[in-house]
Amino acid sequence: MAQKTDLYQVLGVNKSASKDEIKSAYRKLAKKYHPDNKETGDEKKFKEVQEAYDILYDDQKRAAYDRFGFAAFDQAGANPGQGNPFSGFSGFQGGNPFGDEGIDLGDIFSSFFGGGGSQRRSQSAAGPLRGSDIVMKLTVDFMDTINGKDVSIPYTYDMPCPDCNGTGAKTPNDVKTCTNCNGRGYVRVQRRSLFGVVESQEVCPTCGGKGKIIVNPCPKCNGKGYIRSKIDLKLHIPAGINNGQQIRVSGKGERGRNGGPNGDLYVQMDVKKHPIFTRNGNDIYVDLTLSMVDAALGEDVEIETVYGKKILSIPSGTQPNTTLRMKGYGVKDLKTGKPGDQYVNVKIVIPTSLKRNEKDLLNQFKALRQGKK
Repeated sequence: MAQKTDLYQVLGVNKSASKDEIKSAYRKLAKKYHPDNKETGDEKKFKEVQEAYDILYDDQKRAAYDRFGFAAFDQAGANPGQGNPFSGFSGFQGGNPFGDEGIDLGDIFSSFFGGGGSQRRSQSAAGPLRGSDIVMKLTVDFMDTINGKDVSIPYTYDMPCPDCNGTGAKTPNDVKTCTNCNGRGYVRVQRRSLFGVVESQEVCPTCGGKGKIIVNPCPKCNGKGYIRSKIDLKLHIPAGINNGQQIRVSGKGERGRNGGPNGDLYVQMDVKKHPIFTRNGNDIYVDLTLSMVDAALGEDVEIETVYGKKILSIPSGTQPNTTLRMKGYGVKDLKTGKPGDQYVNVKIVIPTSLKRNEKDLLNQFKALRQGKK
């Protein structure tokens, strides 16, 4: 290893090269030195290019190489196939020297170096798979999120067949292991390529990747394992839930595959705006309009809260835009039940026109105030 050429030099890139630059350099050199390229093919250099790409394209291997050089791979070696740089690349420029079949080097390199990904997908296809979760929005009134409410909404989903429990078979004995793939869900297929015979894995055409064959299908679901169901979904909107928060309904998401369970349904709250109240967390904000006289003298006023009308004492001498706190009149916390507060923003109204006696009284008040100076 110690006498090998520096991997960055092999690909002709700087040590600070990005993964895209490494991939681009590898594509060009692999095409140039591939043994089947009659003009510039070089098997030794092709292997060097492949080894350089395998190490430098992998972040962990690259970090180890930058720190320890080839010594980092003396024991374990480099694993090929860390990504397919030939995706979307077919043939060579100036014509395809391998005939008119349109060989796709991306497919060939995927099979030759990195077929494990498709193998894992095929294997997983044979077992039960949980369905995906679904998110739906529900428009609710502001006050329903304050006090809580039970609602019923029409909902349609694919529910596991109650007769066969999602297997699709009339009885448990009607489910047989697929003899074509021996229950694995995939089969090995051999194809000729520029490398010779290449072996890959594909979903079993007999069982569709399930690994099982249904001899007698369930009459209720016709072997599907699920039925389309329209229901009135009962949902409790808890007091204190806020806009954008979700309620989870187990088992009402997308249907599972191969007998797997349904995913979950998440109902997201879309809360309508209230004409008076504004919510911030568990606190409520509301405006209160006062005359200048009531603000100056002080007054007990009736004010709206989310729990009905309450009496609020306005201190004498209250100034415009003063905020008064009503403790405990906010929203109850969704978890603890402890309420927030209500904050009242006081707005003072100045009359735009005055009667003569009102002006006289204000002038008397003005004179009194000036006499105190």
